[in-house]
Amino acid sequence: MRVAIVGDAFPPMRTSAAVQLRDLAIEFKNQGHEVTVIVPAADLPGTWTIDTYEGVTLLRLRAPKTKDIGYARRTLAEFAMPFAMLRNYKKSPLASSKWHGVVWYSPSIFFGPFVNFLKKRSNCSSYLILRDIFPEWAVDMGVMGRGLPYRCFKMVESYQYSVADVIGVQTPANIAYFSNRKQHKAHIEVLQNWLAPAPARGCSIEVEKTALQDRFVFVYAGNMGRAQGLDIVVALANKLRERSDIGFLLVGRGSETARLRASVDALRLDNVLFFDEIDPVEIAGLYKQCRAGLISLDHRHRTHNIPGKFLSYMHAGLPVLASVNKGNDLIKLINENRVGFAASGNDADELAKLAVRLVDDHKDDVSMSKHCLDLAGRLFSSEAAVERLCKSLGRQRAAEREDEAALAEARALPDPLRLQEEEV
Repeated sequence: MRVAIVGDAFPPMRTSAAVQLRDLAIEFKNQGHEVTVIVPAADLPGTWTIDTYEGVTLLRLRAPKTKDIGYARRTLAEFAMPFAMLRNYKKSPLASSKWHGVVWYSPSIFFGPFVNFLKKRSNCSSYLILRDIFPEWAVDMGVMGRGLPYRCFKMVESYQYSVADVIGVQTPANIAYFSNRKQHKAHIEVLQNWLAPAPARGCSIEVEKTALQDRFVFVYAGNMGRAQGLDIVVALANKLRERSDIGFLLVGRGSETARLRASVDALRLDNVLFFDEIDPVEIAGLYKQCRAGLISLDHRHRTHNIPGKFLSYMHAGLPVLASVNKGNDLIKLINENRVGFAASGNDADELAKLAVRLVDDHKDDVSMSKHCLDLAGRLFSSEAAVERLCKSLGRQRAAEREDEAALAEARALPDPLRLQEEEV
């Protein structure tokens, strides 16, 4: 199968989306498919570049910058992005390529026009990997109201769904979001997040050379934005400040990083350390030095999300301590599989009790680590994700061929009106 994968992140970017798309593309290749990843890039000297990445063709198309800029500029750039990509794609050597399937990753929600072009040009099926239900989460978080900008984003979102033949959501609860969207023809299914296991290759952060040495270290590695609600972690650290055997390590970047650092400084917490983001290849080495992983989602979320960092913790055998929104499927997943503890409702006291329980009762529990590894292999492997994608794309294509065959057969039948005229 010849597959095009469209997304806005790929190495050398260090985001979880970049790592996921890398692992997905490589697994497609490992399973014998011909795969091309297509991403926008703002810093190209020309209109396009073609490289190979571990056997995968990588086409970068020049497009406006959408990262690390203000909201207004980013919105305008995101609207322009798919059209710039389309214009420069037509100038690239792959302009006449035909695909058996197009897979794209959201966020961003703006790829619809570009994906629709690829789909129609190849007369193939499309699969939307939906990891972020925007703009709904932004309303939940108070980032925007339901005014004109919201309505514009809703139109973009709706168009994206209309382009998809299949939409893969993160959890069963996300399916309910589409229950009243009968106008969309897409088949909705659960596509679990995925991650390929990574060997520990060392890390530039050496915990034993920091103030957290010899402590039970809870680690958070990833984006530190509003959606993560990391104030609960600062509150947790403050609750446990008298426990000299517990520490918190936060690694990453984001819009809330400076404010979180200032909060820790204001509270004079000596059990919290911040580090800038590190290369994804160092993550396994970082986790090897820690005892548990932290997950935080703002309690105002009403949609469901299984963060990529949860998968990385599972693959590393790290139990998790999670603070998420009420009713999130992640709570059931953690509890039923005995891979850690989860709290909801932004309750720092409850979270502190669970943290102490994890430290005092399970710090030497090898079975919990084994449960993490088992869950990672069973549900969150890149092999399983590619198999699901191929099955869905193949099923959709087979259905389309049946429809085409039925239409051709109908056209081949005699026209009843013409026959009546001939009989007369």
